[in-house]
Amino acid sequence: MSDKLHQNLAIIGHVDHGKSTLVGRLLYETGSVPEHVIEQHKEEAEEKGKGGFEFAYVMDNLAEERERGVTIDIAHQEFDTDEYNFTIVDCPGHRDFVKNMITGASQADNAVLVVAADDGVAPQTREHVFLARTLGINELIIGVNKMDLVDYEEGKYEEVKDEVTDLLNQVRFDTENASFIPISAFEGDNIAEASDNTGWYSGDTLLEALNDLPEVEPPTDAPLRLPIQDVYTISGIGTVPVGRIETGTMEPGNNVSFQPSDVGGEVKTVEMHHEEVPSAGPGDNVGFNVRGIGKDDIRRGDVCGPADDPPSVAETFQAQLVVMQHPSVITSGYTPVFHAHTAQVACTIESIDQKLDPSTGEVAEENPDFIQSGDAAIVTVRPQKPLSIEPSGEIPELGSFAVRDMGQTIAAGKVLEVNER
Repeated sequence: MSDKLHQNLAIIGHVDHGKSTLVGRLLYETGSVPEHVIEQHKEEAEEKGKGGFEFAYVMDNLAEERERGVTIDIAHQEFDTDEYNFTIVDCPGHRDFVKNMITGASQADNAVLVVAADDGVAPQTREHVFLARTLGINELIIGVNKMDLVDYEEGKYEEVKDEVTDLLNQVRFDTENASFIPISAFEGDNIAEASDNTGWYSGDTLLEALNDLPEVEPPTDAPLRLPIQDVYTISGIGTVPVGRIETGTMEPGNNVSFQPSDVGGEVKTVEMHHEEVPSAGPGDNVGFNVRGIGKDDIRRGDVCGPADDPPSVAETFQAQLVVMQHPSVITSGYTPVFHAHTAQVACTIESIDQKLDPSTGEVAEENPDFIQSGDAAIVTVRPQKPLSIEPSGEIPELGSFAVRDMGQTIAAGKVLEVNER
């Protein structure tokens, strides 16, 4: 582990705008991937007729992804800048992978939005910006990528910059703090060093902008909340749940409770990177063993917390919801799937309490009959099976969710209050 401050960085943006290539380039420029590995990928990419994909190959190490030339799973990679140790959460851009994007972005502190200079704002650019905003990412660095394809024209860069600024203003992102950088992930312009090709640009390189990101205050003073990603059985140890600590700390000897499965016990060991550790905190991916817990007692989507302050389980909850896209209208009684931390639960929208003006957040209408694409609303939601979720005002890390139906993300939101069962 490096002793630098840690940040999770999401790389978001539309498919084919160059996210994977950018990630590969960042890893290469920071010495996280040796040159010979890039060379090897280059040969392989050329053999497959995909010359130019070598940086992307660094990330897409699943054979299937190579054949399709798209990113499917969220790959975790680390690199260091002068200030930070970053874990990249590479977020897939393809439509059907948005739910991976949701779990990825919800783990990120800050994000780099990649927008291709030759293409501008595309449908998924909108969706990703929207999700990033709803999931609580505060600072965006916008990489206007593929500048090499538009002959490094300043006019093209300014056009995309204006387009993205409009989009950010629509979702009330603080555009004052957003930094725009003209880059070419493929050629390396303005990634680690200022490029001669963009003499008209005098701002930071991408690595400088990453160094300047504000420090993230780790939420250690909140109670432990650890959503379970998987549960393994490991010989000699027993049942090992794994997941990422969102808030609080975990140490051997803690008495914990898993909700909504409602089982608990004493933590015997905590492991990170296959080594036992005396304690783990926010952002750490851990595996741990709890006395007396069997593999079938808990499951993905459970949340682990202290036995004396267990995670809340919602009978119903009130949430602020923003509808991104829905082919018709949403009325009370609608039951899509809510994705919150690692849980996926069908939930019914019991009532639409208020419709909000999405640009100001003011109440526009009480108890409307329906809401549709572009609307923001306060709704009351009833999970169809037990769901552990927290008010975003108390534990923001467990207070955001995305709503999916018909294979797409239709809405995203945050929990205002939980009526516990």
